[in-house]
Amino acid sequence: MIGTLDVVVLDAADYRGLAAFYAELAGWEQTYADDDWVSLRANDGWKVGFQLAPDHRPPLWPGQERPQQAHLDLRVPALEPALERVLALGGTLLRRNDRWITVADPAGHPFDLCWHPGNDGVTLLGPVVDCADPWRLSQFYTALLGKPLTHNDDDFAQIGDNGDRPVLFQRVNGYTPPRWPDPAHPQQLHLDVLVDDLDEAEAATLALGATRLQAGGDTFRVFLDPVGKPFCLCAQPG
Repeated sequence: MIGTLDVVVLDAADYRGLAAFYAELAGWEQTYADDDWVSLRANDGWKVGFQLAPDHRPPLWPGQERPQQAHLDLRVPALEPALERVLALGGTLLRRNDRWITVADPAGHPFDLCWHPGNDGVTLLGPVVDCADPWRLSQFYTALLGKPLTHNDDDFAQIGDNGDRPVLFQRVNGYTPPRWPDPAHPQQLHLDVLVDDLDEAEAATLALGATRLQAGGDTFRVFLDPVGKPFCLCAQPG
């Protein structure tokens, strides 16, 4: 384990409006806001951030011309009332399935409403990361985050137990990575990882196969995982 998963971050031009959408939909509480960031506290210890991206271009789901890169799975006690709420708040229906409905938020990020009878309102299961090989990418994040592999099949892998902020990985044929910070090939979503020492964490992360980007500041550094997705190592506050 190199660090602790801290925040799942979504890009948006109207980041405040997007944060308000999820706060209204799921009842998540705002904990911080500034000129380019809003944080919400969700369930099970999750924190979700919304980051200003003035030139954000929404995904063209489900293709790979401008892919989603990752999405959120939200558990709901009933699908149709949840869908009605999403639409009323400015979301869009993308696809129906028997046990889940794929929708898009007002910034165009797809997410899934997953039927979970008896669920207490709308809760975040976790982020689902697109890639060509779920098992291989899960091994990188297992080492980075210290979460054990809890599910693996031909198309999906999961690290961490349900209720303990799991991260999921799904196979996408013809997967196309982002080219951050090129707005034509946006990251869409990234993870922030808290570490005790940035220098030590950087060395360990590079040894796992990540790539350091010349971006960041005194308190965080930006990397690419082995399939080209950006993520941040962030120094513990204080």
